[in-house]
Formats: sequence, C-alpha cells, structure tokens
Amino acid sequence: MDVRRAITSVRLQVAYAAEHGLAPEACLSGSDIDPAMLHRPETTIERAQERRVVENLCAQLGDPVRHGLAMGQRYHLSSYGVWGFALLSSPTLRQAVELGVRYLDLTFAFLDIRLDEVQGEAVLMLEDSGLPETIRPYLLARDASAVMMIQEELFASRIPLSYLALRLPAQEPAPFTAIFGLPPRFDQSHNQARFVAGLLDMPLPQANPVTARLCEEQCQQLLVQRYRQGGVALQVRRRLLSQPGSFPGMEAMASALGVTSRTLRRQLQAEGTGYRELLDEVRRMLAEQWLILGGLGMEEISERLGFSELSNFNHAFRRWTGQTPARFRRERQRK
Repeated sequence: MDVRRAITSVRLQVAYAAEHGLAPEACLSGSDIDPAMLHRPETTIERAQERRVVENLCAQLGDPVRHGLAMGQRYHLSSYGVWGFALLSSPTLRQAVELGVRYLDLTFAFLDIRLDEVQGEAVLMLEDSGLPETIRPYLLARDASAVMMIQEELFASRIPLSYLALRLPAQEPAPFTAIFGLPPRFDQSHNQARFVAGLLDMPLPQANPVTARLCEEQCQQLLVQRYRQGGVALQVRRRLLSQPGSFPGMEAMASALGVTSRTLRRQLQAEGTGYRELLDEVRRMLAEQWLILGGLGMEEISERLGFSELSNFNHAFRRWTGQTPARFRRERQRK
C-alpha cells in the first residue's frame, strides 16, 4: 500500500482534460473518486487511484508526452501546500532540493528523484523504471516539467541546464526547449538533468529560515500522518535513499520509525519483503546510476554504498546483475 496523497493533482488533471473535451466522469472512471471529492481540499487518495486517472487520460487524449509537458507547468509551488512553502522559504537551492527529496512523498510525483554532484556538476536523477509503459512517457514528461516549474518559481528565473537526457523516443524538440531551455538527448538509458553545482548554494530570494523550519516541522507531522496509512517498505526505501553511504542497520531503522526491530521485521514480512532485500534494492539502484553517470571511481562508489572492501562491492554487484561493475559501465557507455 502506498502513502496517501492530496487530491489536488487529480483535480488539476481533470480540469486540464476538460479543456480538451474529456468529461470528468471519463477521467475518474474506475478510480473510486467521486467528482464531488475534487472540491474537498482535505481529501486524500491512494497513489493507485491517481494512477487510474492517468491511465484514463493517456488512453483518451493521446500524445502523452505533449500533454505531460503541458500538465507539468500547472503544478505551481502553491499546489503542494506546506511542502511548497517549505521549499520557497529555504535558504539555498541545495537546502530546498534536499528538503524536497526528503519529503517527496508529500508531492504528486510518480518518479523517484535524487540529487548527486559529479565533477562540479549537480545531477538530478529521475527514476521511472518502475512505471508501466502505457503511462511512463506521460508521467516522465509531467514530473520533469513540474520540476522545472518549481525551480523557476523558487528563483523567479530558469536555471541554465547544461545537459538533459530522457528515456523517450526522438521527437520534436521545440516543446522541450521552451520548458527546459535546451533540447534533450532522446533514446537514453536514463533520465537526468545537469547544471553547474555552484548554483546549489545560491540564496533563494524568499528565504526565511524561521518559516522554513516551521514548514519542515509541519511536513514531518503530515508525513507521519500519511505514513500511518501507507506501506512500511516504502518508508524504509525512502529513508535508505535519503542517506547513501551511511545506511542504518535494522535496529537503527526501526528506532527511526518508532517501532521495535521485531515489529519492523514482521511488518516487512507481511508486505513480502525484508530489510536486507530493500537495502540490496537501494544499493543496486544507486550503483547503476553512479556507474552510468561516470565521474566516480569504483572505490568511491563502493565506499558510498557502505562496502568495506571493493571486492565486496564487486561480489554484490555480480550477484545483483550477473556482471561486474566495470563491464556494466563499459556496456552502458557504449549506448
């Protein structure tokens, strides 16, 4: 079960679809969302319910990438409630991004988002591999476009990207250039945007440390409230992704979640997984992304993943993928 989310995103998409001739009933078909719920801002829904709405939109409207790009521009900071205000009042872009990723479950994103720094560049990774192909292009375009909208509203201007790669087939670049400031490289094996890392430490124009702290406290309270209605494995995965290089043990993770290790183990078993499996999943995902990015040596990747020896990393990666990290990197770099 996923963390519940505000109904705002569905309301925005239903309104967009109506402008293109699609009735609300058609958008909401099969989602168990009544049209009257759209006008109750306190309403929360499951991720799967919004996903059904997205499936309806993609099936009815066609041209999912074009609609996704346009839809993403409608997600203003104010759409996200306290999460948006927390970002807006953050002292720097770096702190805004870190806070945003930390509380990503309070947004409407379907992609996993992570920030890295490699050789003087900030690298924003957008992971979409877990999405069905029927809706992935729309959600990739929508969430990437929404990220740009957030950034523009934080700075009141667009940060110049130096590189944009997308897992989308080649198509007309003009709509992308209008939003991202440069044409993307299509048909890539990953989604990432790069910009000068020094921009991360630029002060934000509406920075207010007191407001930022109060908003983050509210984000934490809201997240705890939503987590009570969500899956434990999702909570563990999010926490592991937020602290690469210092992965907590089972006892520390249980303490952070406010339960005993025995309870955490039982909860994860009920969801068909375990702590070791989730840790391996996160380590593998991070390893593959860092190998694809380049800029980090094998020793540094091994250390960031918490392995005491490079040989242990090599052994684990071979167990995960059937090949060595070096071979994986060579094959991806040829693509």
